[in-house]
Amino acid sequence: MKSVLQGEPQGISGVSQTQSFVMKCGGSTLNELPDSFFDDLIELQTRGIQPVIVHGGGPAISDNLAKLGIETKFVGGLRYTSEEVLDVVEMVLSGTINKQIVRRIQTSGGQAIGLSGVDGFLIQAKPVAASSEVGLVGDVTDVKASIIEGVAKLGYMPVIAPVGVGADGQRYNINADTAAGAVASKLGVQQMIVVTDVPGIMSSAGGEKKVLPTVTVQQIEDMILTGEIYGGMIPKVRAAVACIHGQVKEVVIVNGSEPKVLSRVLAGEQIGTKIVRMQRSER
Repeated sequence: MKSVLQGEPQGISGVSQTQSFVMKCGGSTLNELPDSFFDDLIELQTRGIQPVIVHGGGPAISDNLAKLGIETKFVGGLRYTSEEVLDVVEMVLSGTINKQIVRRIQTSGGQAIGLSGVDGFLIQAKPVAASSEVGLVGDVTDVKASIIEGVAKLGYMPVIAPVGVGADGQRYNINADTAAGAVASKLGVQQMIVVTDVPGIMSSAGGEKKVLPTVTVQQIEDMILTGEIYGGMIPKVRAAVACIHGQVKEVVIVNGSEPKVLSRVLAGEQIGTKIVRMQRSER
């Protein structure tokens, strides 16, 4: 059995690229999703479509930092992370949030195993270029896809907390969108779905706010420059762009409260915002 680490990304072993997808969701968003969302997720798994979940947990991290009297500070949409903050990040992401998601899936009748990016060097990382400004925030250098393959082969849904580790054992806080993008690219799946509490990327052009059904990489860069995309949405869309430049054909940002949203996206229905390399007319 050829691992994705031994050549070009192959998708999850035993599961074709068209039968697997990476889903990113915030921890608080997942907690608030209706039972029907998890029914849909588990139905996909029983049909042989393998979900891989990468989650965040920003609000819970901020709440716990506040309780401990530790300041929360963001720089360019990334949380400033000292060793003290990182202790809380790891506790919340790898502990509380990860296990809450696993329990929610299992209570709904599915099978899941929670993992941290530290486990088995699953998510390998190095300091971001702006580490002097943001502290122990990491960029992903590699993903040990064979671990994800092994969990999936056993029939479990991998649920991954975005804490990375360097070769020297140093932990890093990885933006969940960045981690999900790296996992999707490494696995070579065709589609990454970002589940949020918003309907997609919004545009206020012409004075009316509306969801953009499709945007290109260039359009995203233009919207960042004009300020239409700002704050925490910047790393989200940049992670999507990184995926598009990898093996992933498209990234879809959707509202998780939409009925059967995952099945509808995988069936090709236009819902939310689809991010693509370029429009067909530009190819």
